[in-house]
Amino acid sequence: MAALTAFAQSTHPGVWPGLEKTEIVREMRSHLHNPYSVNQGQQPFCGPASVLFELIRKFPLRYVALCRSLYETGGFHATTRFIQTSEALRQASKDISAMGPADWMVLATLRESENLIFPVEPNAPVIIRNLAGMTKSWEMLGWVREILGYGHADYLHTYVLRDLTALRKAQAVIDQGGVAFGLITANSLLSKTPPNITTPNHWVALVGNIEIQKGTFGHHDSGQVSFDVFTWAKQVHVNVSEGVFEDGFWGVVLGW
Repeated sequence: MAALTAFAQSTHPGVWPGLEKTEIVREMRSHLHNPYSVNQGQQPFCGPASVLFELIRKFPLRYVALCRSLYETGGFHATTRFIQTSEALRQASKDISAMGPADWMVLATLRESENLIFPVEPNAPVIIRNLAGMTKSWEMLGWVREILGYGHADYLHTYVLRDLTALRKAQAVIDQGGVAFGLITANSLLSKTPPNITTPNHWVALVGNIEIQKGTFGHHDSGQVSFDVFTWAKQVHVNVSEGVFEDGFWGVVLGW
């Protein structure tokens, strides 16, 4: 909070036209009190939002320093490199809607830092926004190292490792103070109407309360799986059958 106050009192001008510093500071203060308030709005920023949530939750001072540098200079020092925003992104930020300025500033920067083809534009057509916003596992691995600062990062793909084994490893990492980000089919695990076809389309931060109940011997996928995640600006409790879990859980990125 002292670092946030220093930022609020700084007279250094910002480089993001249209983003009000007072609103950024207010939003940052809200996040420091409640990291679950991180909100990606209508943007396809689920991967960066999950990383930002854990940054605030585990490294609040680093979060404040990152936001201040980003606002005042347009970039910030990550673990091994300097991440710089484009002038185009900072100008486009005049038109954001349904999203707070602090979240937009950080999430759009992370997304742009990995985009080679598609620009990040807040009001682009949905298909362009989705193409520009898709987060790959190697990008999550990079953010775990560069933004969160973990020395070890790994991606456990359920094609190689059984789903429940990957979830148990995630629990072990969380118990050690690390982070775990699950790649899921959103409708399978977060709604009561699972789709007929499942595809990996959403990143969540696993936050604990993982329980695995073994099924009846001889009855495949008859167990029950439950755990808590951060997604879409709230904590959600997932409680599904083993079969539904295995259909909708594609892998997990770990950092410790």
